[in-house]
This record gives sequence, structure tokens and C-alpha cells, in this order.
Amino acid sequence: MPARPETAIIAPALPHSAVPHSRSEDVYAIVVGCVMIALGLALLHAAGLVTGGIAGVALLVSYLVPLPTGMLFTLINIPFFLFSRRAMGSRFMWRTIAVNGGIALFSTMARYGLRIVEVHPAFAAIAGGTVIGMGILALARHDAGVGGTGVVTLWLQRTRGWNAGRTQIAIDLAILAASFAVVAPVQVGWSALSAAAISGILIAWHRPGRYTGY
Repeated sequence: MPARPETAIIAPALPHSAVPHSRSEDVYAIVVGCVMIALGLALLHAAGLVTGGIAGVALLVSYLVPLPTGMLFTLINIPFFLFSRRAMGSRFMWRTIAVNGGIALFSTMARYGLRIVEVHPAFAAIAGGTVIGMGILALARHDAGVGGTGVVTLWLQRTRGWNAGRTQIAIDLAILAASFAVVAPVQVGWSALSAAAISGILIAWHRPGRYTGY
């Protein structure tokens, strides 16, 4: 008996093999990731917030030094580039350097081309953290990253067996604790929400088996 015509439509699709990214796709993803991170930093800075990771350190310093957040992001990250090479290899390190240059560029452009007159800290925390998280995710999908504390936690996990997630939480808490000396306590609370928004994106989507490209 012939098969029903709708069978082919409702049959589950077979899993696809991993598809490599082209060089142009990698470049495009890095640009998109840099733009998203720069936009997220602009939102957080406009609300006077900080966040976790190297982004939080850059924001914290930006309230003390009159330089664009993205430029500070790159300058603070310089010592961590060597960690990138040791933990992830030379290819990852050079892409991380390119990412930091892109973040510095787009943050400087945002400083002169984007004027945020008013933003509620709740929106800045959620939207800014989410946008930064998506930018980091876009970079990770194309074998790149922002460097900083994320590379350090990976290195500690590989060399000393420390859990990377727990170590990152400890670092984020230390950054938020240090921010009490610079920003108001209520702003620190909203900043914790922004750090949670970033982590939420990565926990939800940056997991093995969730992506077949490489």
C-alpha cells in the first residue's frame, strides 16, 4: 500500500552534521557581537550601573576616568590576552584582541553618536545585560570571546580543577562589592540584576548540543 503523501511532511527531520562557518560569517558575527556589547555597555553606563566580569570592571573604572567604557574595556583586558592564548590557543587570542578593538571602536562611536537622555535602571539592567549576553553568545559561537575573567576562570578550571561557573560568580560578587565605593547601594542592586541577565543568556543557550555550527 503506498505511503500517505503527508507522511513526508510530518516525519521528523534527520539531524544535520555540523556546518563550518565561513570566514565572512565569522567576521560578521564578531562585528555583531561587538555592536551588541557596546550598546549594552552604553545602556548600563547611562543608568550608572556596573555588572559582572570584565565589563563590570570597565564600567566601574569609567566612573572615575573620563574615557569611553569600551576603550577602558580593551585597556584592562590587555593582561588577559596571554591567558586567552594559554587557555584557548593563538587563534582564539587573536580573535579576542580583534573583539576588544571592535568594542573600543563601537563604544567610542556610541559616545559621540548615541545620546541616552533618560533610562530607568531596571530597564538598563535587564536590556543592557541581555544585549551584552547575546553579544558574548554570538562571539562564542564563532570561536571568539571578550577575554578577561572568563578566560581566567577557564584556566583555573583546567589547571586546578576549580568550577568555572562558581569561580565566575565569586569574581562577579567581588566586583559588585567593590562597586559600593563608587555607586549608590540601590545601583549595586540593579547592577546585580544586569549580571544575572548576562548569565541567564549564557546558561540558557551556551551549552553543548545547542548548536551544530563551528
